[in-house]
Amino acid sequence: MEIFPAIDLKDGKAVRLTKGLMQSAKIYSDEPWELARRFEEMGSKWLHLVDLNGAFAGEPKNLEQIEKIRKNCSLKMQLGGGIRDEDTIKRYIDMGIQRVILGSVAVKNPGFVKEMAKKYPIVVGIDAIDGYVAVEGWAKTSTMKATDLARAFADSGVEAIICTDVGRDGTLSGVNVEFTVSIAEASGIETIASGGVRDIEDIRKLLETGKVAGVIVGKAFYEGTIDLKEAFELVRS
Repeated sequence: MEIFPAIDLKDGKAVRLTKGLMQSAKIYSDEPWELARRFEEMGSKWLHLVDLNGAFAGEPKNLEQIEKIRKNCSLKMQLGGGIRDEDTIKRYIDMGIQRVILGSVAVKNPGFVKEMAKKYPIVVGIDAIDGYVAVEGWAKTSTMKATDLARAFADSGVEAIICTDVGRDGTLSGVNVEFTVSIAEASGIETIASGGVRDIEDIRKLLETGKVAGVIVGKAFYEGTIDLKEAFELVRS
């Protein structure tokens, strides 16, 4: 299982939100690239990066910071937020981003996502509120069940699915293990847990399922409720 430390970008700064609400943003760093370098020093292999402004605008909004992060660390990076077309996907891949995350467009145009997955390393982001898919930076809830969306991408060539329980995101209330496993079972695709991770016990619970490929750690790191070095050791032991 892989651990993905997270940097969420808002107005060029590293922030964390609570339950996806932009007005809840708490700033943790004015220089996000410094955080990326810290994660690398701790032993991380990957970085999970989100352009929050982009997610709401439907187009990239933090390119300068993303480029700065890319230049200042050698971590593999997966990036999401406002990616709606092939030009944007190609731009990020050319920039040196290893995987591109498609979220809202996966609900609206799954055919496009499947087409892109044949050409580029694509990850589908499935964000759910009470089991139903949330879109447009989590500002709206669709009528589609998260497990049905996951099932739609089985055998599509998509590299992974990131599933986020929006109600837990940024709350440090514990990861939703059952939800994560249900997405993994529905899709048969490598599934990465996101939302609510609090401490090393959450990592242990996900590991014990034997069905979860990764976990995104955000606020738990920033608020000091998890020791990332210990977490890396646990998943690699």
